[in-house]
Amino acid sequence: MSGYSTFARFYDKLTANIDYQKRGEYFHKIIMKFKTTKKNILLDLACGTGSISEVMAGLGYDVIGVDSSEEMLGIAMEKKFSSGSSIQYLCQDMCRLDMFGTVDVTICALDSINHLPSIKDVKKVFEDVAFFSELNGLFIFDVNTLYKHRKILADNTFTYEAEGIYCIWENTLDRATDEVKMNLEFFEELDSGLYQRSSDSFSEKAYKESELEKVLEESGFEVLAKYGDDTFEAPTDNTQRIVYAARCIRNGQTI
Repeated sequence: MSGYSTFARFYDKLTANIDYQKRGEYFHKIIMKFKTTKKNILLDLACGTGSISEVMAGLGYDVIGVDSSEEMLGIAMEKKFSSGSSIQYLCQDMCRLDMFGTVDVTICALDSINHLPSIKDVKKVFEDVAFFSELNGLFIFDVNTLYKHRKILADNTFTYEAEGIYCIWENTLDRATDEVKMNLEFFEELDSGLYQRSSDSFSEKAYKESELEKVLEESGFEVLAKYGDDTFEAPTDNTQRIVYAARCIRNGQTI
């Protein structure tokens, strides 16, 4: 994954509309529906600034947060010190996961899988998650759909405004690959009243459901369920986000 070096400073302000408590509780309901392992260790993969990690820790999980951005993890650590949680944070590329042991549940939220540039990279992440999962452990992740890339993100420009920051978010869609390149321009208000400009960029790629399910199976998982737009309903043709729940049936000890 690239980008987020500048975005990290403004991430929480610009995603203040996300109800992390509600999202964490939603994941918790999925976990309770399918969990059969006895331990309670949860990996928050691509944890960002740790907002969901904090919620999951509050719900009783022993949380390990992994992200490749030192800037994001620095903010996550500030939240940890403020809350007094026992979350462990590791700075790692999700394509080169290296854990100390196995986990019962892995979650990967907020379209982090879409940041992987190829289905080969997706498979590498899935294989690593399987390797470090308990047998029968769960893997819950969400992805932006082809519909969202083609119809919502597309070649559109969005503006966001929060206290002290204004952001222009410009997308460019490659219709041959369903990859959206995203350029962000930030205008941060200084104490002087002037604005300081900075920028960041990254890209997201949408994958077909059949592609994801194939590499899940090849990596040692069985798909338990897939839900549309943070509900417990099946995805439709205009679903923007699909949430997958999968079980590890072949892990590092049995491959």
